[in-house]
Amino acid sequence: MTIENTGTNRTTARRPRPKGRRLSSILRQMAADQSRERVSIGDLFQTMGGRAIGALMLIFALPNAFPTPPGTSSLLGAPLVFLAAQLTFGLKPWLPRAIAARSMRREDFGTIVGRIHPWLARAERMMQPRLGIFVEPPAEYLAGLCCLVLAIVLVLPVPLGNILPAIAISLFSFAILGRDGLFSLLGFLLTAVSLTVAVGVIYGLVKAAIYVVMRWFA
Repeated sequence: MTIENTGTNRTTARRPRPKGRRLSSILRQMAADQSRERVSIGDLFQTMGGRAIGALMLIFALPNAFPTPPGTSSLLGAPLVFLAAQLTFGLKPWLPRAIAARSMRREDFGTIVGRIHPWLARAERMMQPRLGIFVEPPAEYLAGLCCLVLAIVLVLPVPLGNILPAIAISLFSFAILGRDGLFSLLGFLLTAVSLTVAVGVIYGLVKAAIYVVMRWFA
């Protein structure tokens, strides 16, 4: 799979923005759209409209919830840092050209969509507006801060340290998309677990490195 810097497809501007449709259906439609040679982050951003932050965070986070080739979490985690920072400070969604122009072949995009679609569709069937206190400010900003910290953990080369943070960010993304406070509450709980595990792994690696160095110079 190759990801390149390209301009957003010109035909995207003429496509109507879907409203009230499930994200899983929108992604499958984009993957099946043979008029597209490539799908860019800018295409996704424009198509999702007001749901852009939640949708893009989910698209970048959910693949990391599965075993991925080395370096994948760092590649997908970098845009997550940017998006989570916007959510933390309640900023209007926007993307710099360097990120928006990143694209991949439609066939590769379809492979990713096919991989995450069953999980996405299952979660969408469970979503419903509830526990609004956990999806409105200031809880929404706190969720953004959690996602920001978790995205930084994703970027770090922590062995097997990407799965739990990715799931936690995905839960927050579902909460944003469905205004479902239950998913946000689960996200907060899993954030605590994820950071505890990550700190434990980092502590163990640092301790092992110190031990090796001391033995080397002993």
